[in-house]
Amino acid sequence: MRRVYGPDLMLDLCKWSEKSGARHFFYGGADGVAYLLAQKMKVKFPKMEIAGTFTPPFRALSDGEFRDLRRTISNTQPDILWVGLSTPKQEKFMAELLPKLDVTLMIGVGAAFDFHSGRMRQAPRWMQRSGLEWFYRLCSEPRRLAKRYFKNNPLFALKIAGQLCGLKKYPLD
Repeated sequence: MRRVYGPDLMLDLCKWSEKSGARHFFYGGADGVAYLLAQKMKVKFPKMEIAGTFTPPFRALSDGEFRDLRRTISNTQPDILWVGLSTPKQEKFMAELLPKLDVTLMIGVGAAFDFHSGRMRQAPRWMQRSGLEWFYRLCSEPRRLAKRYFKNNPLFALKIAGQLCGLKKYPLD
């Protein structure tokens, strides 16, 4: 077993879909990023089918926006809905909306939208393999990521330690 890196998974599945015919929908990113990503992927994988893109607001979707998204997904029938929101926002989005949207698979890939659209540079491979990509990204975007990393990461480590020591058990459902 090895690490599955979202940006690499995205490229592999887009390449695979040129033969399989799987349809893709890009949801997330800053204004215009999902559309730019779709254009770049179409250049890289010309036979790839892109069902659509949607850039959500930086807040929860209103009821009307959700209805529009559901209608768009239903009309375009993507096989894979790529979600490029920040963590943990994208995980919450997918957990809540997977049963409500007519899509086969949702995959959260976070910054892959920015990387593959050319908006941001990825960390060097050696940093990725060494588990230091977070540090590279923190240095690249300190204002945006510092609060998240210094709050969420220690909390995550404490929860893991509590679980490993038997002090806390988390339900699997």
